[in-house]
Amino acid sequence: MGGARRDRGRRGAAPCHAAFRQGAGARRRGSPGRGRARVGRTGPGARHSHRPRRRPPPPPRFAALGDSLTEGVGDRVDGAWRGWAALLAQGLGEAGRPAEFRNFAVSGALTRDVHDSQTPEVLAFAPDIASVVVGVNDTLRHTFDIHDIAVRLNKVCAALSESGTRLLTACLPDPGTMLALPGPLARPLARRQRGVNAVVHALSERYGAIHLHIADAAWVDDRTMWSADRLHPGERGHRMIARRFHELLAAEGLALGIPPGAEPEQPAPSRVAKAAWLATAGTAWVARRCTDLLPQLIALAGSEVRHWARGTSARLDHVAENALSSALASLSLDVPLARMGE
Repeated sequence: MGGARRDRGRRGAAPCHAAFRQGAGARRRGSPGRGRARVGRTGPGARHSHRPRRRPPPPPRFAALGDSLTEGVGDRVDGAWRGWAALLAQGLGEAGRPAEFRNFAVSGALTRDVHDSQTPEVLAFAPDIASVVVGVNDTLRHTFDIHDIAVRLNKVCAALSESGTRLLTACLPDPGTMLALPGPLARPLARRQRGVNAVVHALSERYGAIHLHIADAAWVDDRTMWSADRLHPGERGHRMIARRFHELLAAEGLALGIPPGAEPEQPAPSRVAKAAWLATAGTAWVARRCTDLLPQLIALAGSEVRHWARGTSARLDHVAENALSSALASLSLDVPLARMGE
């Protein structure tokens, strides 16, 4: 970003990513003209020349892909969602020149939606930096399949990387823990999210992504970071994510501006307002995400209880780890050290 923009049309697209790359035309910047200019005479026949001043580099382009977390749910400003990605964009460019930012994230999106719908649009936008943070909604579906998730995320990351875009990724806490579900209900969701995080770790390493760990207990346990629904960050949490990404980008010279502030600017909602939201819109949001999962989750909880009673709970972990290993092996990826531990 400290020089001319990359020519995104020179590199040929791999066949498996052709559908993504058809609309991602190249961006070029013309070289400043060179020549001599007569600026006056200080003596007979004397000539002076000067070089034209170089134009400052254009602000970086930043695209955000994902679901409601990246859309900004939990950080409402002037009646609309803002979120960590918009906060980060303000500090990517030089002072007074924020990044050219577009948020493609959509509430409720699955990895399939990021692969099928968001990625082609992002490639047409031709960003310098793109965040890919998705997967929690997949864990809340009865169709959860770690192999399909790994394949789709690999295609997304490959298409963006091959276009010259630098990736941002993150691993996330599991929704069962966030919703404080009983153990038999929470454990299956935790197992799924750990699998998704392991895939993200492996792909981040493959494509040289800037990766942010936000599945750790310190973040999860700090209730001041979260909104009333217990699934999305509040303004403080969104600011924390933006600041941590900014720190990682600045270390590589990719963030030139000032990081967003840590303290919220909007007044915190009252307890009454939080309770009212959770009883209405919040409950409806969770219900929409979990409707097709509930029968399966009850069955999974029954299986957890039976294995716990028999002392064979480790078998469920082994089944999940074997599925993860198979998914990564199909992409010629090794299971990262974090594996199912995050």
